[in-house]
Amino acid sequence: MAEPIEPRREIVLDDLHLTILGTAHVSRASADEVGKLIQTGDFDAIAVELCRSRFNALMDPKSLSQMDLFSVIRQNRVYMVVANLALSAYQQRLADQFGIEPGSEQRMALRLAKERDLPVMLIDREIGITLKRISASLGWWKRYSLFAGLVGAMLTSEEVTEEEVERLKDGDVLETTFAEFAADRRDLYEPLIEERDRYMAAKLRREAARTGARRVLAVVGVGHLKGVGRYLEAERSDPAAVLERLEEIPPSSRWPQALAWGLLILILAGFAYGFVIGPSFGLELLTSWALITGGLSALGTLLAAGHPLTIVSAFLAAPLTTLNPTLGAGMVTGAVELYLRKPSVGDFSRLRADVATWSGWWRNRISRVFLVFLLSTLGAAIGTYVAGFHVVGQLLNSA
Repeated sequence: MAEPIEPRREIVLDDLHLTILGTAHVSRASADEVGKLIQTGDFDAIAVELCRSRFNALMDPKSLSQMDLFSVIRQNRVYMVVANLALSAYQQRLADQFGIEPGSEQRMALRLAKERDLPVMLIDREIGITLKRISASLGWWKRYSLFAGLVGAMLTSEEVTEEEVERLKDGDVLETTFAEFAADRRDLYEPLIEERDRYMAAKLRREAARTGARRVLAVVGVGHLKGVGRYLEAERSDPAAVLERLEEIPPSSRWPQALAWGLLILILAGFAYGFVIGPSFGLELLTSWALITGGLSALGTLLAAGHPLTIVSAFLAAPLTTLNPTLGAGMVTGAVELYLRKPSVGDFSRLRADVATWSGWWRNRISRVFLVFLLSTLGAAIGTYVAGFHVVGQLLNSA
């Protein structure tokens, strides 16, 4: 029996003819169908469900070696990079377990487009923007629990189930990761799926106009086929304006920052009141603060297998960074660890394979820097509350 033809939609917009092919990112049949369509010679441009960063990762695995780790730490982009590495780890597990390389149909489209000298349109929204918009749609607790769940699910030693593979046939790796949340959660479904449908439709219209293409083959996950088609037929707004709106990063909620500054004021007031009671008592409060925040941050660094001097830097930095809401302990420890243990070329080349296992995160110097950043920051954050309650308790006892 012949394999079923992949679903598609034919859409005509004035003099633009679009063929939207719905593919499964883990299906060899989808890759074959892409190849057959392009080889007909009916198209003068190819569009793929990729953003620039995912395109670079797909076509040039060595692009990771160009990552400026100091900038990642300084700009507080560690969480974003770790999430991307976790996604890569999931893809590696699929490849190792099933011999399936996610995105084979996209590779096929890109390879044949290059052979035939056809322009390629990257129509998906940058994954970083999508993750930021997902994050902005959630409260701070749900945000961190979702991040932890994402990383934990991706790094589990358990094999990928057949159910997960079947789910991948209806979407992509990012959608599958959030599938159990997004199905009945509007705050996740909208930025993850619906906004991307609208974004890809607008990007198709803009890129077709820019390149002058008249017959375009768009290769998208089958889960996006209906939504992209709907927006192509119904949307008449200026595509540039639509893209600009969907690329905006919503402003962060102000109350977490207000809470952090309020807590700082209360702690400093507590120290001041302690010194009013007596210099030795005030010094005791400061010492307790330093030992608790520094100790827990150093413990987090130790659990991340940080360099001994990095552990010392965590102990010294945390008492000060916890009193400054704009500076995290991880920014100090991450930079120190990176300086003391500079990654080699081999660390960059092995990074994707190493992060597919728990032990690999500690073995690779790059991922270990991220662990040092995350665990020292977590230790300092816990220490802030533990030490804060301790200071309040001491002040109440002295009253």
